[in-house]
Amino acid sequence: MVSSPPPGPFNIQKVAIIGAGPTGLAAAKYLLAEKCFPQIDIFEQQAEVGGVWNYTSIPSEKVSVPSNNPHVPPDPPIWPDDGKEGAPLFSNPMYEKLNTNIPKSIMRFSDLAFEEGSLLFPTRQDVQRYLVGYAEGVRGLIEFSTRVEGVRLVDRGRERWEVRTRGVGSGEVKVRVRVYDAVVCANGHYSIPYIPDVPGIEAFNKKYPDVITHSKIYRKPEGFKGKKVIVCGSGPSGQDIGTQIATVCRQPLLNSVTTPQSDGKKGKEEVPHIAEYLTDERAVRFTNGRVEKNIDAVVYCTGYLYGYHFLESLSPPLVTTGRRVLGAYKHLFDIYHPTLAFTALMYKVIPFPVSEAQGAVVAKVWANRLALPGVEEMERWEEERVKEVGEGRPFHVMGYPADVEYLNGLCEWVRSAGGNEGKEPPFWGDREVFIRKVYVKMKERFEEAGGTARTMEELGYVFEPEES
Repeated sequence: MVSSPPPGPFNIQKVAIIGAGPTGLAAAKYLLAEKCFPQIDIFEQQAEVGGVWNYTSIPSEKVSVPSNNPHVPPDPPIWPDDGKEGAPLFSNPMYEKLNTNIPKSIMRFSDLAFEEGSLLFPTRQDVQRYLVGYAEGVRGLIEFSTRVEGVRLVDRGRERWEVRTRGVGSGEVKVRVRVYDAVVCANGHYSIPYIPDVPGIEAFNKKYPDVITHSKIYRKPEGFKGKKVIVCGSGPSGQDIGTQIATVCRQPLLNSVTTPQSDGKKGKEEVPHIAEYLTDERAVRFTNGRVEKNIDAVVYCTGYLYGYHFLESLSPPLVTTGRRVLGAYKHLFDIYHPTLAFTALMYKVIPFPVSEAQGAVVAKVWANRLALPGVEEMERWEEERVKEVGEGRPFHVMGYPADVEYLNGLCEWVRSAGGNEGKEPPFWGDREVFIRKVYVKMKERFEEAGGTARTMEELGYVFEPEES
C-alpha cells in the first residue's frame, strides 16, 4: 500500500482567526512573526479581547435541561440598558470572584510577565488586564463586535474558505463575505453547557424551572443563601463554586462526584452521582440509593460540549456527540482540510504556553517550513489515540505528564524547521515541570493561607535544580 503524500505545499496569503481570546492572540503573534502571511484578520464578537476572561456580570437567562446537543445556535447578544447605545455583551463562564487555578509563573505567555505584585494565583481582573496588554501589536488586526456566522469550504482552483460575518454592534448591521486561504478556530469550547440526560430530569425541570442550572450562568453565591444545594462535578469549577456556595447555603452542601470521600471539609458532603430525579418529592436519588428531598438548587459543573455552528456544512463532520472534535491531528489540524486549524481543544493543560506552541506549529506548517504527514498517517494517529483513551471526552484530556510531553514535543517540532524565521515557543525546563507537578496542592495552600501570597516561596515551595 502506497501512503499518501504530505499535504501541501501551501499557498497561504490570507488567514482568518476566529476569536481574540488568549489562543487567538497567540496564533496571531506567531503567524505575524513568520512574515509569510500578508493578511491576517481576527474576528471577535465581544468589544474587547480576552475571550472567557472578558467577564460580564449578566449571564444567560437559562440553560437547556438536559443539555446534550452540540448542534445549537450561539447565544444571542445581551444588550445593556435599552440596547440603544454601547456594545452588546456575551455570556461566558467567568464568575465574580475567581482566582486562576494555575500560578502566574506558568500561566503566562513567554514574552510578557504578569504585573509586579500580582497574586501568585491572579484574579480574573489581573488576567483580563494582562490579555489587553498582550494584545498590543495585533490589536489592529481585530474586528470587534463581529460574529462569524458561517465558514464554508470553496474550491476556486484550490481549497479556500468563505467566511461570513455579521456585525453585532448597535449601529447598522454589516454582513460581509470574504474568502481566506486558511482559518484558525480559536473560539474556545466553553459555550455549550453539558447537562446529562438523567432519568426524570426533564419532568423535574418542567415542574421546578428554577432549580437546575449550570456553572456557565453562576456569578456569585448570594442567591443560594439558606438553600439546600447540590453541586455536581469535582473539577476546578465544581470545587471553587461549591466552596463559595457552601459559605451561604444550608449546610452541608452536597457535592456529587464520581468517588465520594468521607470527610465533609469546607461545609461540604461528597455524595455519588445523581441516578434519578423524583419530581413529586422535589428529590433526587443517588446511585447508592440514597434519596434527598426538598432540593432547592442543583448546579451542574459538568463541563461543555464542542460545537462549531459556523462549520456545520463541512464534510466529514467535525462534531457528532460534542464530546470531541473528529479528525483533529495532534488536537490541532483538520486531517482532511489542513488549512483549518483548532487551538486549545484540550483539557487539563496549561493553556497559554500550549497556545504559543500550537500557534508556532501552525505558522511553520502554513509557511511550508514544516511538513504534515500524509492523510493515512494522521488517521493512524487519531486511531491510536482512540485506542488509548476512548472515543469520547477523554480524547482531548491530557493531564500531567502528558501535557508537558505534548507542549515540548510541539516545541521540538518547531525547532526542527531550523532557520531564523518566525518566533520560537517556550520549551519547559525543570523549573516549569516542578511547578506543574505541585500547583494543585499549591493552590490549596494558597487558599488556606488567606489567598494573599505573591510567590510560591511564601507558601514553602522552593525549586532546587539538580546538580549536573
